[in-house]
Amino acid sequence: MSEFLFFTPLYQDRVWGGRALERKLGRVLPPARPIGESWEIVDRPEAQSVVSRGQWAGLTLRQVLERHGSTVMGPGYDPARPFPLLVKWLDCRERLSLQVHPPAEIAPALRGEPKTENWFIADAEPGAGLLVGLKRSVTRAQFAKALVDQTLESCVHRFDVASGDSILVHSGTIHAIDGGNLILEIQQNSDTTYRVYDWGRVGLDGKVRQLHVAESLASIDWDVIEPAPVRAAAQPAVIADAKEFRIRRVPLDHGECHEVRANEQPRLLSVVSGALAMASGDALPTGANVVLPYDTAFRFTAKGPTLILMTENFV
Repeated sequence: MSEFLFFTPLYQDRVWGGRALERKLGRVLPPARPIGESWEIVDRPEAQSVVSRGQWAGLTLRQVLERHGSTVMGPGYDPARPFPLLVKWLDCRERLSLQVHPPAEIAPALRGEPKTENWFIADAEPGAGLLVGLKRSVTRAQFAKALVDQTLESCVHRFDVASGDSILVHSGTIHAIDGGNLILEIQQNSDTTYRVYDWGRVGLDGKVRQLHVAESLASIDWDVIEPAPVRAAAQPAVIADAKEFRIRRVPLDHGECHEVRANEQPRLLSVVSGALAMASGDALPTGANVVLPYDTAFRFTAKGPTLILMTENFV
C-alpha cells in the first residue's frame, strides 16, 4: 500500500505576479520577487516535482512513476508516460497576456502541445474578471484588424468572477486573466502558450515580451463564443467534465469525512479552502494538492468548513 504524494512547490517569477500566496495560502516565498505561479505537480523535462514527505520523500515524480507506475497510476500504466496533469496556483496581481494554446489537431505542426485547463477562482478582488472566448459575431478578419489597431479587448468576451467560480478553457480558446485573481489551474501536462497581445507590457528584463501572432491565429477556435463560467452559487457537483479530466466539487462541514476507495483510479485532491486531517496524523492545509495513488484507500476529516476538488478520469 502506498501513501498520498505531497510535493515541494516550484515557485515561478512572473511579471504579472505578486505575493498573494503568502497572504492567502500561508506559503513561505522567495523574498522580494513577483511570484506568479506555484507549480504544485509537474512531470516535465524542464521541471520536476519532488516528493516532500513519506516513503518516497526525495524522489521526483518521474522517478516515482518509473519505479512504481502501476502502484500509483493503475495496472498497465506505461512508466515512461509523463504524469498527465500539471497543477498550478496562479497569483495574478496584474492582467495576463491575451493568449491561446494550440488544439490537438494543430499542435504537432506548430511543434507545440495542446492544453485544456480549468480555472477555479479561490479568491477574487472586487471587479476582477476573466476574458474567455470571442464576443458574438467577431470574425477572424475583425480580430486581425483589431490586432493591428491594438483594440483586441473589444473582440474578447469578458465577465466578472467571484470566489468559488470556475471555467473550463479548452485548447484553442482565446483567453486572459484579469489582475486580482488567485486561481487554482488544473491542466493537461503542457507548457505551450502563444501570446497574441500583451497590453504593451515589458518583461522582468525590461524588454518587450515575445508575441506569437501567426501561431495564435492558426490556433484560435473561432467558434468559441461567449462561454459561461460555472458559478459558485449553483453549487454543482461537477465543475469540469472533459476528455482530458473531470473535476468534482466536494464541500465538507466540520468533522465530516470523505472516503476514497482503493483500486479504482488515481485521483488528485486539492484543498481550496479549509483543511483536512487524516487518520495517519497528517494534515492538508488550504492550498494543498496531493496525488492519491490507485492502490490505496483514504479517509479525510474536515477541520472546519472545507471545500476540496477531486480530479479524476485523467488516465
